[in-house]
Amino acid sequence: MSPMVTRWVADDGTFSPKQIDYYEARARGGVGLIISEFTVIDELFPYLWATPGLWDDKFIPSFRRFVGVMHAHGAKVAPQICHPGPESLSFLKGVQPVGPSPVVCKTTRQVCHELTKGEIEHTIIKYGEAARRAREAGCDAIELHAAHAYGLAGSFLSPLRNKRTDAYGGSVDGRLKFIVEIIRSIRAKAGHDFPIILRISGDELIPGGRNLSETQYIAPILVKEGVDAFHISAGVVPELFWRQLPPTGTELGLNAPFSAAVKEVVDVPVIVVGRINDPRLAEHILDRGQADLVAMGRALLADPELPKKASEGRFEDIAPCTGCGVGCLGNLVTGGPLTCVINPALGREKEMAITPAARPKKVLVAGGGPGGLEAARIAALRGHQVTLFEKEARLGGQYNLAAVPPLKQELSLLVKYLSVQVEKAGVRVELNSEVTPELVDKLKPDVVIVATGGTALVPALPGVNRKIAVTAHDVLAGKVAIGPGNVLIVGGGMVGCEVADMLADQGDNQILGGTAVIILEMLPNIGLDMQPEFRMLLMPRLRERGIRIITSATVKEILEDGVIFIKDGHEEAIHEMNFLILAMGTKSFDELSGKIKDKVSEVYVIGDAKQPRKVLQAIAEGAEVGRKI
Repeated sequence: MSPMVTRWVADDGTFSPKQIDYYEARARGGVGLIISEFTVIDELFPYLWATPGLWDDKFIPSFRRFVGVMHAHGAKVAPQICHPGPESLSFLKGVQPVGPSPVVCKTTRQVCHELTKGEIEHTIIKYGEAARRAREAGCDAIELHAAHAYGLAGSFLSPLRNKRTDAYGGSVDGRLKFIVEIIRSIRAKAGHDFPIILRISGDELIPGGRNLSETQYIAPILVKEGVDAFHISAGVVPELFWRQLPPTGTELGLNAPFSAAVKEVVDVPVIVVGRINDPRLAEHILDRGQADLVAMGRALLADPELPKKASEGRFEDIAPCTGCGVGCLGNLVTGGPLTCVINPALGREKEMAITPAARPKKVLVAGGGPGGLEAARIAALRGHQVTLFEKEARLGGQYNLAAVPPLKQELSLLVKYLSVQVEKAGVRVELNSEVTPELVDKLKPDVVIVATGGTALVPALPGVNRKIAVTAHDVLAGKVAIGPGNVLIVGGGMVGCEVADMLADQGDNQILGGTAVIILEMLPNIGLDMQPEFRMLLMPRLRERGIRIITSATVKEILEDGVIFIKDGHEEAIHEMNFLILAMGTKSFDELSGKIKDKVSEVYVIGDAKQPRKVLQAIAEGAEVGRKI
């Protein structure tokens, strides 16, 4: 299990019960080695708002309790010890971030204090003391974070941040000196038989950064100094942030070529991480000799029992991580709790345990989107008699549309998984069937869960009913054929941008013909509702496809061949459009709950039927209702 920030640590830097429950679920699920989250070595330089600490002996008892729980399930533990360096948040302690050189950190937007030789020596001792405490707490190893030109060690190792001209810079060997001395300090304080894993970017993948050849040069040197294993990632933060959390549609196992290259030059174990979300893919990487061990992160958030299920051959029962990043990254970035679209029990493992219902009930679920499927699954597992009605010919609801744009097909795995699990749980599924008050009268359920989703929002604009105007929902559903020709998309959120990506074509292929696309957005920028890593990859594609983007513009009227819009207080027009696509959001669709509230003792409305939001909220509400009834 690769290290991932949780923000569940106690205020004093010790492990909270919630945090231990989270890790224990993964240990119980069969993880062999847990590399626990970023653990700071210096009280003055915290990482984010709450992270575990090993800067004082007072943390040893907490770590010992944590390790004991993991060991009880057969899992080994290696805390990732780090100094955030340039990434430390100065406002928390009032101390300027530090680094190898006084460069501006692009993540904190602050100039680093350049460490003096004396300060370097003082910090190196702190690394060694932290490793000693880890060993005394019963940890099986430590991981030293030196990847992504990130944190203090990663910054010293990268020419992107290390501009020193003394012994700690100026060459590959100079940039390596800081890490070598940390390793020697760890050996002196924690012993020569205490394993050290080094997390490192195989290639920084950016002009001026460290390349693979340099990594192959320094790896054998590090082995001689005492590194027992390498943990291979790639890229840098923040310029290639998506490489650390590769999103849906990016290459699976994308760092395996780098781990294979490191294996060529060292004789110690090499771990690979990055978009390895299926145990069969992991086995394939091992079979090809590209790595000795495989690390998974988000895949174990989605399903803590992934290793156990894989060992039992229950592959279709593994809740898939599709790389959406909505709960694990999106929530953390906005200050929310770590969670997961497909696993709402993440961080609430004990609280959301599935227990038998006190009294089995007859449950009717209206709508087979992700929220309805999850509600039906949980309710059936608890012993209720569940029937799910879906008015379309297949399950999935609006989420089927999310999987249509380029590089998004992997999202369909969520619907596939939930559909299989609903069937296994004993839910009766009726397709091409809509729930009506008359059907409720006939079936007489004890509970009705309304998960009827949403429909495309069509604003009351002059001309909105003209033939030229269609919705993005209908385009994605294949109900409308678009192109070749000129296309105007009204709405530059995620949906509008992805539809543009899908339709735009320069016309080099004469069979397809050219499709020129314009995006018209009322906000100052487009794609602002997207996950950062998705946006980083999509925006260059829109530019490459020649898509014209007009922002801070409000549509006044839809014409036969375009629109009139207001920008900067002036009225302008776009003409000669062949197609106009409305991508202006979703509105709730619930024509049922109000009509049956007096017929059924328990009526629940969830997901977009309640309020248009993301799939994260729809599945979470389905999970909660399924446990509540």
